[in-house]
Amino acid sequence: MDLKNKITEKKATVSIIGMGYVGLPHALEISKAGFKVFGIDIQEERVNSLNQGNSYVGDVKDEDLRGILKNGNFKASSDFRLLKDSDVIMVCVPTPLDKNKIPNMAHITNSAKEIKKYLHKGQLIILESTTYPGTTEEILLPFFEEGGLKIGKDFYLVFAPERIDPGNKMSFSNIPKVVGGITKECGEMGVLFYSQFLKKVYPVSSAKTAEMTKILENTFRLINISMVNELALLCGKMRIDIWEVIEAAKTKPYGFMPFYPSPKVGGHCIPLDPFYLSWKAREFGFWAKFIETAGEVNEQMPHYTVTRVNYLLNKNRKSINGSKILVWGVAYKKDIGDTRESAAYDVLSILIKKGAEVDYFDPYVKEIKLKDRILGERALKSIRYTSEVLRNYDLVLILTDHSGFNYEDIAKNSKLVVDTRNAIKSRGHQNVLW
Repeated sequence: MDLKNKITEKKATVSIIGMGYVGLPHALEISKAGFKVFGIDIQEERVNSLNQGNSYVGDVKDEDLRGILKNGNFKASSDFRLLKDSDVIMVCVPTPLDKNKIPNMAHITNSAKEIKKYLHKGQLIILESTTYPGTTEEILLPFFEEGGLKIGKDFYLVFAPERIDPGNKMSFSNIPKVVGGITKECGEMGVLFYSQFLKKVYPVSSAKTAEMTKILENTFRLINISMVNELALLCGKMRIDIWEVIEAAKTKPYGFMPFYPSPKVGGHCIPLDPFYLSWKAREFGFWAKFIETAGEVNEQMPHYTVTRVNYLLNKNRKSINGSKILVWGVAYKKDIGDTRESAAYDVLSILIKKGAEVDYFDPYVKEIKLKDRILGERALKSIRYTSEVLRNYDLVLILTDHSGFNYEDIAKNSKLVVDTRNAIKSRGHQNVLW
């Protein structure tokens, strides 16, 4: 049976390399659609957890995971030999930046080496990991062509960027999927596969176009959030409420899209992905100035946040050195337990180095591990929250506005509050700095 028929009849075996925030939700949806799925991960603790029906990804519920385990459509493994019997192979591995904001492609290249060992005719290879334009064609394709197989005839290679948004309640199947192939035939095979479990698939002319599409999406957000953050810095100096300004601007029925200040842009995509493009652009003698400027503003925000803390304490004749500070929320956004690129890492480290006695509360994050060149490594655990405990602190710093809490009461029960998220809506509190 050829690959097209295997896909349309749901008889294709799918292997997904990387069982993280992207790979695991995909494994769930593809399994639910009727395909047999192998989830491959090099971390044995993940493999064991999944095979026991215990999810470590917030968007995948234990009962859903146990459902696909029970019907036999899913199994986790660390054995790459499963690729030999796979018809579709998806790569959903991390693509981090190093300290110099240079892409680290090791996870992708290591995956490509494993795929190459078992590559044979009639396979569809999909890269979902966010990366710079040209990765699929320049890195993956040469690996796979070395064995003499012909692209678009013997095997198919596409880029289809992930659009996972942790905590977003939108159904996975309702999120449109952009698909770009190395050849026309590759693109058509990719579209056919995704159409089996997604409601809308949007084909583009090439893998490079699909790669650039994902970068554009996140560059757009980074630049606009950073622009608002820069205006927040200015409004602070001018004693203008940036939150009121944004609410007023939102009344315009066209030509304006609201973005909101934050202590730092966090998450697995927005603060990282644009720098793949700025790095690649230098190869063409081009400097992506908007991206670099947005990055500079973003890196300033944790320091600005601590400056606000220092200002409010000094205004009330308190030194940051020796003050007891409660950081409210360490996840990068509300109602999830994801701390990747969270402002909390920078803010907590800066406060500790300035001599503050720091605790944090986050109902979604039980422990956070700090790594700092000066402080070294240390772990902090979330306190147990009650309204009375707020009185034990000189200041409460709201970094993440998790739902389900009465922030007006928090303002009333706290000595001082710095609110970076506009969680406290009333402007009548004299002890609050927004």
